Amino acid sequence: MTSSTPEHVDVVIIGAGLSGIGAACHLRTECPDRTFVILEARGVSGGTWDLFRYPGVRSDSDMFTLSYPFRPWLDAKAIAEGPAILTYLRETARENGIEEKIRYHRRVRHASWSSAQARWTVEVEHLDPAGKPLGTEQLTCAFLWGNTGYYRYDEGYTPAFEGIADFAGTIVHPQHWPDDLDVTGRRVIVIGSGATAVTLIPALAQDAAQVTMLQRSPSYVVSLPERDRLAEVLRRHLPATLVYRVVRSKNVLLTMLNYQASRRFPTLMKSVLRKGVERQLPAGYDIDTHFTPRYQPWDQRLCVAPDGDLFQSIRTGRAVVVTDRLERFTEKGVRLTSGTELEADVIVTATGLNLLLFGGVTLDIDGTPVDLSQHVGYKGIMFSEIPNLAVTLGYTNASWTLKGDLTARWVCRLLNRMAANGYHRVIPASPDPSLPTRPFIDLTSGYVQRSRGALPQQGITGPWRLHQNYPRDVLLLRFGGVADEMLEFS
Repeated sequence: MTSSTPEHVDVVIIGAGLSGIGAACHLRTECPDRTFVILEARGVSGGTWDLFRYPGVRSDSDMFTLSYPFRPWLDAKAIAEGPAILTYLRETARENGIEEKIRYHRRVRHASWSSAQARWTVEVEHLDPAGKPLGTEQLTCAFLWGNTGYYRYDEGYTPAFEGIADFAGTIVHPQHWPDDLDVTGRRVIVIGSGATAVTLIPALAQDAAQVTMLQRSPSYVVSLPERDRLAEVLRRHLPATLVYRVVRSKNVLLTMLNYQASRRFPTLMKSVLRKGVERQLPAGYDIDTHFTPRYQPWDQRLCVAPDGDLFQSIRTGRAVVVTDRLERFTEKGVRLTSGTELEADVIVTATGLNLLLFGGVTLDIDGTPVDLSQHVGYKGIMFSEIPNLAVTLGYTNASWTLKGDLTARWVCRLLNRMAANGYHRVIPASPDPSLPTRPFIDLTSGYVQRSRGALPQQGITGPWRLHQNYPRDVLLLRFGGVADEMLEFS
């Protein structure tokens, strides 16, 4: 139902996942006089960590950097499973009084900025538990904050495979894993070579008769210990919170060094990564075909195999890797371009995600529609010529929360500056139009390439450039000033 006098709050947060809960916790502590609500389209909190329920689902970032700095991760496992992460998120929300701020089954469809009123009018679709629209409602807010991640929740990506209707078995996408799917004693093909496939295969191999990883081209896979050895040693002598800070700093440093070395010395890093694979696989294994990508390290994210679980499945023969192109589905499985037919009872299309920035919310400013692809990111948080709006987007080369926490702190400082000076509007100006721009997300992954035309741009110099560098962003966002010549307050 649409009210003639919409409810007004200072801040509307969109999304009750990892980013939204973190943003709300910072608002609680750093802007205690600010009113806010969290609008969540689904019926539960947790975002990604509730949505993804496929076997073995876990983080590919260590929990010392994925957890919130204000609530240290104290569990023994550094690489944690999805259910443990979900429990951590919901406990954080309850302990910080965030749960009562979440309004479930509320999908934001559109937001309209009024310069005369200096506020957003947010159009919200109220859904029933099955996702069916019940009606619409409106809120107004002084500041709009998107914490929706960057992929589409209701639909994963599956290519238009020829003959897919001919397959007599079960086809499932990891994003929509059925609760009753049992692979015990069955032949499973997992199509894909990314992080989801690398996670799924060891988990499925525990019960399936045979798991085949069918990939068109390989990805870089690195084996990391599930438990952090330094943390285990330090816990014997130091308080848990101090151990967390030490190990977190160590992991941040190692991740950044790995990324920088990959960018500056790709040939060396390819050799290092290959040697790691060689140590995990039997002598004579065809690494060139199955584990040597055509791209450079960190052109796409590295895939993590905790304690080498993927390689262990291969060594024991419970999983095999086939590198070939899929020609078509058949009644019994799939036929490859080489002419080989792979038979299966279950086929998992771990073929990627659909990218959707800002949760698909459309915007207008004083009635003029906003096309985000025509705007440039400011510090990776705001966008040129769009007032009173921020988004939380994590790193592509490190833990999501590292950037998410910096973003939340920066936005709170921005809101406090506005309140202290009586400002009602803040807007990044446009960068020099003569300077070149590049895509906002700098990965060559398929989901990025498919959506490149819909993404905002980034510049080649600050504050328009995303450096993907945590230490640098600490200086810029935490210790640097909130205001600069490109940010207009009024």
